[in-house]
Amino acid sequence: MRPVVIFRFSGGDEPGHFTEWLDAAGLPWRLVALDQGAPVPADAEAFAGIGMMGGPMSVNDALPWVAPIETLLRKAVVAGVPVIGHCLGGQLLAKALGAKVARARNPEIGWIPVEVCAGAEEWFPGRREFTTFEWHYEGFELPTGATRVLANAFHVNQAFVLEGRHVGLQGHIEMTCDIARHWVAAAADELPAQATATTQPATEILRDLELRVATLNAVAGGVYARWSQGLRR
Repeated sequence: MRPVVIFRFSGGDEPGHFTEWLDAAGLPWRLVALDQGAPVPADAEAFAGIGMMGGPMSVNDALPWVAPIETLLRKAVVAGVPVIGHCLGGQLLAKALGAKVARARNPEIGWIPVEVCAGAEEWFPGRREFTTFEWHYEGFELPTGATRVLANAFHVNQAFVLEGRHVGLQGHIEMTCDIARHWVAAAADELPAQATATTQPATEILRDLELRVATLNAVAGGVYARWSQGLRR
């Protein structure tokens, strides 16, 4: 079987539970570390699917890999190669498909509630809402033809699905305890001293971390299982 290719844009923004789930499902994967100068592959059909992780940069920055990634994503959509993007990855998918990505009115940092939109039950079985992990300053609009599947009061477009196989997520369902602790330690200056409606201090992010991560991993498992149904074998 062809591997799932996973793009890492920044050291520390690891695949986390995404690759844990792929390993448990017996699905091969290949990491492309763009943060270490790896080139963007040209052939989308060489892969069973395409996964993209997060990063502190903007999709609107003049980075050398942005245009090649966007070209690859458009090829994947045309060829029916499933794409899943987490946070920056979701924004890249949206931008590649012609949607606007811009500074959000409110940043979201920490454990943030989201609602499952009507008709999205196959991606989030048995759930009407859940708490996801977020750390972003920008947000995406919906690409033409995409369906909103997650929303909340702060950013209406929390996730979208296109053609039943391509997924753009604003949050980090791939979160693990190690990743959360690393981000809090590495970017402590971004965290507020007191919680706001959309941002949390380190103490709140790390509170009940193991339970929160395990609960989110269960949500992610449903998303990954549904997404994997479209993988090219």
